[in-house]
Amino acid sequence: MQQQSIKLIKLPCVKDATKLSRSSIYDGIKKGTFPAPISIGIRAVAWLESDIEMWLDSRIKASKAA
Repeated sequence: MQQQSIKLIKLPCVKDATKLSRSSIYDGIKKGTFPAPISIGIRAVAWLESDIEMWLDSRIKASKAA
């Protein structure tokens, strides 16, 4: 069995992938509607690429269901 590689992405990549602003992303995190980042250093965070992909998939499915 192959282990899936973990890929971390920083805020600029998250913004590009989601087309959301920084404030919208952090507002969604606060509301629990957007994946929270993980701490990778004292003043650095990143998101799991897989979490962002799952979030995007859920938005696509919700949009098509409406």
